[in-house]
Amino acid sequence: MDAGSHSISSEKSRAAAPRPVLQEAVSRPYMPSLSSGSRNPSAKCYGDRFIPDRSAMDMDMAHYLLTEPKKDKENAGGVVASPSKEAYRRLLAEKLLNNRTRILAFRNKPPEPENVSFADAASSNLQAKPAKQRRHIPQSAERTLDAPELVDDYYLNLLDWGSNNVLSIALGDTVYLWDASSGSTSELVSVDEDSGPITSVSWAPDGRHIAVGLNSSDVQLWDTSSNRLLRTLKGVHEARVGSLAWNNSILTTGSMDGKIVNNDVRIRNHMVQTYEGHSQEVCGLKWSGSGQQLASGGNDNLLHIWDVSMASSMPSAGRNQWLHRLEDHTAAVKALAWCPFQSNLLASGGGGSDRCIKFWNTHTGACLNSVDTGSQVCALLWNKNERELLSSHGFTQNQLTLWKYPSMVKMAELTGHTSRVLFMAQSPDGCTVASAAADETLRFWNVFGAPEAPKPAAKASHTGMFNSFNHIR
Repeated sequence: MDAGSHSISSEKSRAAAPRPVLQEAVSRPYMPSLSSGSRNPSAKCYGDRFIPDRSAMDMDMAHYLLTEPKKDKENAGGVVASPSKEAYRRLLAEKLLNNRTRILAFRNKPPEPENVSFADAASSNLQAKPAKQRRHIPQSAERTLDAPELVDDYYLNLLDWGSNNVLSIALGDTVYLWDASSGSTSELVSVDEDSGPITSVSWAPDGRHIAVGLNSSDVQLWDTSSNRLLRTLKGVHEARVGSLAWNNSILTTGSMDGKIVNNDVRIRNHMVQTYEGHSQEVCGLKWSGSGQQLASGGNDNLLHIWDVSMASSMPSAGRNQWLHRLEDHTAAVKALAWCPFQSNLLASGGGGSDRCIKFWNTHTGACLNSVDTGSQVCALLWNKNERELLSSHGFTQNQLTLWKYPSMVKMAELTGHTSRVLFMAQSPDGCTVASAAADETLRFWNVFGAPEAPKPAAKASHTGMFNSFNHIR
């Protein structure tokens, strides 16, 4: 190792020898001398673009090039040389003269480089940099909890993780809360058979209030800090409410009746806007991070992108308002996930006869990529800290698959569930993922790893040329 490093360093030192000259040329601009007899010997290397440099010229070669055409004419005597002799003469001239045809020279040739190739230097620099360590991805669940009576229905949304680090899950007619900080479990609400089962749950951004969609078409709003029912939204839909999405104080509800309604929970007449475009059950709803665009997926195999400014306050005028109507999927579209690092990038997943994850530019409506996963796509989650996407699947493996974006190379496949993984939710810090499956288990995976520690903010420097003028006099 020592001998090898010594030889590399010696080669680098030899290769670096000519650097001072270049540095000097960069640091001091060239000013041509007006005197022909300069005392500085290095001045000869610059020359002039109009005055030939005799020291850089091969006088014998110049004499040959000047007299050769004349000799050829004299020796020809009117006789045309044969093609073979002419070819031989050209070949000889190429070999001996190296295709040198110029007579005047205006500067010296640059020095020949040392025997150190650029590839060798680049490889040595690359070897010096330590390779980024690959993150360890545990292949087994960190924790497994029982989830009896979890409804095995692809079109519902029965799991959510709030910003207060409390997980909510609907099991049959009851909503349970699991505090991830303490590990304690509590029951929030249990509805009667006429209203149940519970078909969707969704935390408000404050992490305190939660919306509960019911099979009876009603939506309940609960305060989890006091376990108190705040209000019930009635008459919004005509069938079960299987999807919910919050946009600040607006609760968007999607139903089996195909309608999507924006409800302002602060006011008495809560139905403020309506989107109509699906002919069957709306099973996926997600607002973009900016709150300007809404993605909706339905059992009619359609994916719609809606703009917040295009919603109608009149239900009868609410048709054909979508920004984009995307018909590429061949099965129900439930899995939706907005990219956290690119605001106009949406990932969508199709059901059992589609099996594809598609990526969309929601500004243009263009499909950027489509990947056949081989099985039903039930849920999608982006990694908040890396360019990665997690998908959960059904038959045959019932696995969670971690993909590298945008190459969509499989990084890991997490197995353990024995039935399709219907729902996924992400912890507030973005590291842990909870998955709920039809095998009636709730599993926690440390799949996204710990976020990188934030770098300390650099102190503001005061070296600018105008920093001494701190205020206007």
